[in-house]
Amino acid sequence: MKFSQMPYERPNIEELQKMGADLLGLLEEAKSAQDHLNAHKAFTALKIKVSDMSTLAHIRNTMNTEDPFYEQERAFMDENMPLLEEMQYRFYKAFIASPFRAELEKSLGSLLFRNAELELKAFDPVIIPELQEENKLVSQYRKLLASAQLEFQGQVLNLSQLVPYMESPDRDIRKGAFAKRTEFFMANEKELDEIYDRLVKVRHQMAKKLGLRNFVELGYIRMGRNCYGPGEVARFRDQVKRHLVPITIKLREEQRERLGLERLTYIDIPLYFKDGNPKPEGAPEEIFEAGIKMYDMLSPEASEFFRFMMENELMDVLSRKAKAPGGYMTYIYAYESPFIFANFNGTSGDVDVLTHECGHAFNGYLSKGMEILEYKFPTLDACEVHSMSMEFFTMPWMKLFFGDRTEEYRYLHLASALLFIPYGCLVDEFQHVVYENPDMTPKERKEAWLRLEREYQPYLDYEDDPFFGRGGTWQKQGHIYNSPFYYIDYCLAQICALQFRSLMARDYMDAWDKYVSFSRKAGTMTFVDLLKSTGLKTPFDDRLVEEVASDSMKALSKIKP
Repeated sequence: MKFSQMPYERPNIEELQKMGADLLGLLEEAKSAQDHLNAHKAFTALKIKVSDMSTLAHIRNTMNTEDPFYEQERAFMDENMPLLEEMQYRFYKAFIASPFRAELEKSLGSLLFRNAELELKAFDPVIIPELQEENKLVSQYRKLLASAQLEFQGQVLNLSQLVPYMESPDRDIRKGAFAKRTEFFMANEKELDEIYDRLVKVRHQMAKKLGLRNFVELGYIRMGRNCYGPGEVARFRDQVKRHLVPITIKLREEQRERLGLERLTYIDIPLYFKDGNPKPEGAPEEIFEAGIKMYDMLSPEASEFFRFMMENELMDVLSRKAKAPGGYMTYIYAYESPFIFANFNGTSGDVDVLTHECGHAFNGYLSKGMEILEYKFPTLDACEVHSMSMEFFTMPWMKLFFGDRTEEYRYLHLASALLFIPYGCLVDEFQHVVYENPDMTPKERKEAWLRLEREYQPYLDYEDDPFFGRGGTWQKQGHIYNSPFYYIDYCLAQICALQFRSLMARDYMDAWDKYVSFSRKAGTMTFVDLLKSTGLKTPFDDRLVEEVASDSMKALSKIKP
């Protein structure tokens, strides 16, 4: 079904709660494992209905944050989804306590129960008011960023539309664009500080109510981390500091020389080549046509997937007034349809949408027909392996988009991958510091960011910027507000994607078969087990970061932009 034809209907909360209570009663009265399986199947259908309505409201609200109907529906979901979480909590609590659990595990697998036990630790009806408040604050942040109307170069731009000017070969234009962004954040600094301060405190309060030490522990549980914890992540970050940060310093120095600058500052960071970064050729329609050719040549299943997305209006990627910034892939279960949201802005990032977000969507497409809903998607670390690896698997067809500047794009892409990982680790360690010290003031949080920035990005020079130079960079990173502790997943996944890059350099088709196998397993294994079953090392293995960094730098040296 085409996205525009997918009907939305506000869920009747009272009716859903009654249905949930009835299913709970069936569990309590069950006389066999089959009775429990029937109740689980019925509850899955209920979850899909609620999830899809929430997803449709979210998508249509982000498509136009000024649409009063979907703004109202999003507010309704913010208020009521925690009530439905309570229904799920009560169902799974009874389900995993089943006297027939051994038989159920034979049918459903033990990982479902292991994940359900973890999920139960993240909820109790006593935290419903905090969950409602958290949802409202996240929506407030999203709407604030979407409200940006920046007058620049005779146009009125949102934050996404400003990005091409921040990559301009003309340094004066770049400087003006960065100043315009700073102007917006300076004007909204107080509200940004207040929203985050309230988020930190409400999340800490939830953790304490659940009997946990702080939100770090709760955050890991909410991310579904069932095979590693903060200790493993800290060791990974240490590897990045030792082996990748020195490489990023070298890459930035090479960038300074390539641009012919005496001093590389924050307004030069986005520009990789003196004549400008490579941009995709043609209008958006031509980019999509090139995308069709690329996926047609990649593999039959990739071709089928991309044509399905195009034919069913499952990509909204053009930037416009009142559209929320950023990008994401989500899934509408009733129609087994991935959906991609993004903001094209005329930069190479437009092509990244057709690779990264399509990597997510392709793997959602491959999970069609999977009957056990809980296994349809793995944890987000594995999901990001899907997306970041697809960026590398599609590299042989980049000439379709960049023409004579393809080698420059290849260099930019691989260098950016290496430069990103320390930044992602910085975001993660910052959140550990913040949630371990929930009473920090806004000023202290910004000081903590600056201290960590010197460890992970020591080359940064903010000139005299009055907002970002004072430790405000993190406030433009939506994940810190919206999805705490998500960002390290990108770093873990990038290391895995770079392993796939090395494999495909030796035998492309064998690497692709491994990737498809990894994807088809979806959420049937933990992140670590998925990697091991595919023949990849985990990011927590000793020396892996060093090995990947060394191999990637050798590959980078062979690219002649």
